[in-house]
Amino acid sequence: MTGARRASAGSSVVFTVVVTVLVTLGALLILAILALSGAPRTLLLATVLAALPVGPLVGCYLWLDRYEPEPRSLLAAGLLWGCFVATAFALLIQGLGGFVVTFTDRESLELVAPVSEEAGKGLFLLLLLWWRRAELDGVLDGIVYAGMVGIGFAFTENILYLAAAYNGTDGAGPGGTEALTSTFVVRCVISPFAHPLFTTFTGIGVGLSVNARSRSARFLWPVAGYLCAVGAHALWNTSTVYGFDNFTVLYLVLMAPAFLAVLGLAVWSRSSERRMLAAALADAAGRGLIPATDIGWVVDLRARRQARAYARRVGGRPGERAMRDYQQAAIELGFLHYRLLRGTPPPDYAARGQTFLQRIDALRPSIAFPGQVVPTR
Repeated sequence: MTGARRASAGSSVVFTVVVTVLVTLGALLILAILALSGAPRTLLLATVLAALPVGPLVGCYLWLDRYEPEPRSLLAAGLLWGCFVATAFALLIQGLGGFVVTFTDRESLELVAPVSEEAGKGLFLLLLLWWRRAELDGVLDGIVYAGMVGIGFAFTENILYLAAAYNGTDGAGPGGTEALTSTFVVRCVISPFAHPLFTTFTGIGVGLSVNARSRSARFLWPVAGYLCAVGAHALWNTSTVYGFDNFTVLYLVLMAPAFLAVLGLAVWSRSSERRMLAAALADAAGRGLIPATDIGWVVDLRARRQARAYARRVGGRPGERAMRDYQQAAIELGFLHYRLLRGTPPPDYAARGQTFLQRIDALRPSIAFPGQVVPTR
């Protein structure tokens, strides 16, 4: 094993250990808080209601993440980080800060919460950037990971808010079904995207950092993203202080358009990735690294599905698996080759590139795309 591969494997192990330990500790703290925050039936009802928007939101991010699907283990780690670590971090910072510096409820809502919560969520992205940089190829990856962390954070926070609303411990009224319903509508129906949206700004900064040419830009992009996340979060929280009318105006005039703009950016980024991959793989084909005839079957999503369906039809599940693995290796090679052409190759470029080429060379003789001769086994 080369030094670059050993370093990469070591970084992956460190990342996994750190995330696992922190998620475990965070889970213990959050579960203890939940156990003390209400009756079991109330918590069960709050958990079920808080879980309703999770599936559709995750599905949206998985739909965006189709060119080069991120490892499901890392996406799950992002969700768990948001559920437990980021939430526990924010609660600890806000609780300890209350002992050291006296904050009013309004100051805590408008300043302390945005700073601490976005820091807790953004830390996962920084750990990825530090120890698992190979999994980050650009803005779209940053958006996807940020979305997973934000969804996880919102899920746990919504449980606490829904339980408090039902129990009447949120200071907004006597509680009961009516309070629970209004809280559910605001948090889970009208604005389930709020936390993913805030953290997306940090994700965009991290994604831009990956392909930045200068060292200062690699540092400043995540910082700028975090500050934008804090600003958006603070603006959102501040709107709730001035009554429902101001909240509605901010939602319609700023937050909903901001969400649509970020969604548009994500869709544009995915389309841009298609063009980038086609150009990078065309250059790789010119160097003899991959057959030029395969590029369309790799970068076009509809053609990829057709190729996998054809492979399953002629080769069964093993044939489909081989096609999927080949397409994934070619996509990974395309992203890596793009960074070489851009002048920002990672330190382990040669080792990773050799790994992808070995997978491509091993799989290519056993697959065929529609219209090509099927290899005999």
